[in-house]
Amino acid sequence: MYGWRGRLGLIVPSSNTTMEMELHNYLPEGVSLHTARVPLRNVTEEELVKMNTLAVESARLLRDAGVELILYGCTSGSFIGGKDYEKRLEMEIEEGVNVPVISTSTAVVEALKMLDVRDLIVITPYTDEINAREREFLEANEFSVLDIRGLGLEDNLEIGRLEPYTAYRLAKASFTDEAEAIFISCTNWRTFEIIETLENDLGVPVVTSNQASLWLALREMDVMEKIPELGRLFTEY
Repeated sequence: MYGWRGRLGLIVPSSNTTMEMELHNYLPEGVSLHTARVPLRNVTEEELVKMNTLAVESARLLRDAGVELILYGCTSGSFIGGKDYEKRLEMEIEEGVNVPVISTSTAVVEALKMLDVRDLIVITPYTDEINAREREFLEANEFSVLDIRGLGLEDNLEIGRLEPYTAYRLAKASFTDEAEAIFISCTNWRTFEIIETLENDLGVPVVTSNQASLWLALREMDVMEKIPELGRLFTEY
């Protein structure tokens, strides 16, 4: 039986081409992934808010697969409304389907706290407007954002075509000695290949949207797997 160790339900934007693949490639043996989609083409505030109104409908489809946890896999979609927005979104989905729910934004906050990080640098593929919302969200959760840099992209398919080295190079170019960690934001940006290398080169923890999402989801399912390629979060916590 697939998922004998745990069945994870994943909701992603319809234009996300990365998150499923990254999670599939690193799922521990016995954990299965089952995916539903919600409509989104461009990463704008208007489209993100509209997408979230359809989350419960997608979650109902995942419930039919007998998943034991649902991950709402969109960083910007789960922080766009400010502090505690992600909690309200999770609660709304959970009440609609009676299945536990976590979001990527919750996972990122939990990961940064677990790593005892306060001062961080954030890199994203987003526009300045979305970056401003992300800064507000992180600072409302008591993190100090030393710098946040984006690539100015709205087209989510274009984000999904970015090579992992674009995240590596932007992170290195943005890094300062005051930073306690690097956070690479967006579930549609490939990062898994560069996490370990970037940590080795910068000497600080690296948190990415998909890495944090997988980490918290597995721990919520009591699957305590260590995955060295995915950095300190997966080896020490």
